[in-house]
Order: sequence, then structure tokens, then C-alpha cells
Amino acid sequence: MRTDNLIAALATDVAPVDPRSVERRFIYAVLCAACGALLLLLPLYGVRADLPALMARPVFWVKVAFPLALACAAILATARLSRPGARLGRVWTGLAAPVALTSIGALAVLWFAPHEARLALLMGHTWRTCSLNIALLSVPGLVAILAVVRSLAPTRLPLAGATAGLLAGAVGALAYCLRCPETSMPFWATWYLLGMAIPAVVGALLGRLVLRW
Repeated sequence: MRTDNLIAALATDVAPVDPRSVERRFIYAVLCAACGALLLLLPLYGVRADLPALMARPVFWVKVAFPLALACAAILATARLSRPGARLGRVWTGLAAPVALTSIGALAVLWFAPHEARLALLMGHTWRTCSLNIALLSVPGLVAILAVVRSLAPTRLPLAGATAGLLAGAVGALAYCLRCPETSMPFWATWYLLGMAIPAVVGALLGRLVLRW
């Protein structure tokens, strides 16, 4: 068979590819992550009884903004890393900026706080469980997001797995905001970040195994 004929035969009845199919897959994965986190949160931990009053305070939305900003940057990073040859470019800035700004704010709070109050601001009452709770809530999202990344064509497998884990962890942290009793910026700048880092590390370790194609 001549080359031209072969190409024509292969191109016959080829359906057009939806240019937004990748974005839709990630939207569905994030929705699954959010639903999964809530389905774990409600029976295991519940939500704060004073949540409506807390939501009227700016500090609650500042706390929510931290994982939300990381989730937005992580979804862009994961989507790009799911395609061969794609560069992260300024997405690195989007990942680093929320961590840097939150860390600076936490250090400022500790600097101006009385010396005897600093440890309480950092440790709160739930430092032993906060990060583990966020990591647990991220499990459904990690499964869903890794499945989407695997269905595409990642080439930097550990890095793609790490950003997928970070995205799952950020969604888990957002869900945990409905339960968390802590309002101190040094607390959630430390323990929320650790809780999101755990699934990121797990995702990086799993990347070499589950993202091969």
C-alpha cells in the first residue's frame, strides 16, 4: 500500500478531538476529590457548630485562601505535566507565592506576639492530628487525579505525581477548613502545609509506578 493511501485510510472517519477534553477531565477529578473529602469529613469529623459565625470573620477566608490558591496553581501544573514537553513556566510562581506569603504572615504574627504566646499560636490544640486529617481527606482526590493523569501522557512521572498529590491535598485542606478549630495563621501555615505535603510526597513516590504509559 502506498504511503498516501495508508494515511488516507487511517484518517477515514476520524472524529474531531474536543480541545477542552483535558480540562473537563481535571474538573471531574477535582469534583470527585471534593465530594470524596466531604464524604469522609462529615461522618468522621463533622463540621464546626459555629461555622456560620466563623464564616463572617475575615480570618476564616484568609485560611481558606491558602489551600485554594495552591489548588488553582496545582491544577495548572498537573494539567501541563500530563502532556509531553509542556513547561511549567510561571506556574512555579503560582505554587510558591501562597506558601511564601503565608509564611511571611505567620512569621509577622509570631514576631509581634508576646513571647509566651508564640508556642500556642504555632501548635494550637490539634497539631498532632491536623496534618494527618488533611492527608486522609486527600485520599479520594489522589486516586481520582492520578487516574486522570495516567489517562494522558505524562513524561516527568514523579513531578506529575507530586503536583497531583498537592492538588488532592489542597482539596482535602479546603474540606478540613469546615472542621478545623484553629484560627492562628502560624498554625495553619505550618500544619496545613505539612498536611498537603504528605499526599504530594506520596504522589511523587507513586508516580513512577502508576503513571507509566
